[in-house]
Amino acid sequence: MRRISKVVGERGIVTSCRAVVLPRFGGPEVLEFRPNVEVPDLKPNEVLVRARAVSINPLDTRMRAGYGRSLFEPLLPLILGRDISGEVAALGASVQSLSVGQEVFGALHPTAVRGTYADYAILSEDELAPKPVAVTHVEASAIPFAALTAWRALKSTARISEGQRLLVIGGGGAVGFAAIQLSVAVGCHVTTTCGSQSIDRLLAAGAEQALDYTAEDLELTIKGKFDAVLDTIGGPDTERLGINFLKRGGHYMTLQGEAASLTDRYGLAVGLPLATAGLLKKQIQYRCSHGIEYWWTYMRADSEGLNEIRNLSEAGKLKIPVEKTFPITQVREAHEAKDKRYIPGKVVLELD
Repeated sequence: MRRISKVVGERGIVTSCRAVVLPRFGGPEVLEFRPNVEVPDLKPNEVLVRARAVSINPLDTRMRAGYGRSLFEPLLPLILGRDISGEVAALGASVQSLSVGQEVFGALHPTAVRGTYADYAILSEDELAPKPVAVTHVEASAIPFAALTAWRALKSTARISEGQRLLVIGGGGAVGFAAIQLSVAVGCHVTTTCGSQSIDRLLAAGAEQALDYTAEDLELTIKGKFDAVLDTIGGPDTERLGINFLKRGGHYMTLQGEAASLTDRYGLAVGLPLATAGLLKKQIQYRCSHGIEYWWTYMRADSEGLNEIRNLSEAGKLKIPVEKTFPITQVREAHEAKDKRYIPGKVVLELD
């Protein structure tokens, strides 16, 4: 691939490319595979990436169905997708850490409008890192969004450290599985809940206790108290469970914050203040009643975190198994398979 000079506004080698476009909210049938979608000019801190593999996250299928409508509907049509693995095709003028032709992986912020379901995607420099050499593009594309979501909760919010105890509610999903591996790498003692089909995999990843939530009374079988709880499921039952197993001073973190649902229901002007007030109320309530910290947690770009995730992946200490791949031209079939739970594990779209 020929080198592209660093020029502000440089598009790189393409002005349009194939992409999957979401023109309206709905089922998998609304997704449109278009042959010529504009590739915008690069800003100084941005990188044009030739995609080789992009993974499907739960956020993608939820957004397609209308989650975040209050934010995204005025911006339609959108391109879905957060994770990516591929090669650098062009660089913005201020990018210093990457080079054209280099293999990279990374993830966009949850609110990005032009996602990664395209031959060429645009990410900022801090959203990318060199791809782990030891893994394929398909394997690499499954890692960043889930691992960075777990990283933000565990490292940025709870600040976990060696010897602490962590409870992961819902360890069988990608975020939960990443959280277990990140915590084990730090030296934490991890207990997790999951379905029966995930127990062996989670124990092999380093969890000391993996409990089948469908067959056991978790309040009786979970032993001791924890320094942090990551709840990937959300809801009153798992929240109560997590809160009651926390030590004083511990952190409860849930992926199921109410900001998007409330703004979808009431609009940004009313919903966002309601969500903020609701979060503050719970934080005060649990601080007073249990002496713990309560948080909604979301993925956010973190250059340091992504590089540490890369190092752990390179060392074989962090992986997200991929259950099935589809060519990107079959994106509707891939989304339908996820919607109908035909494929419980990670699905990746490949680009030729």
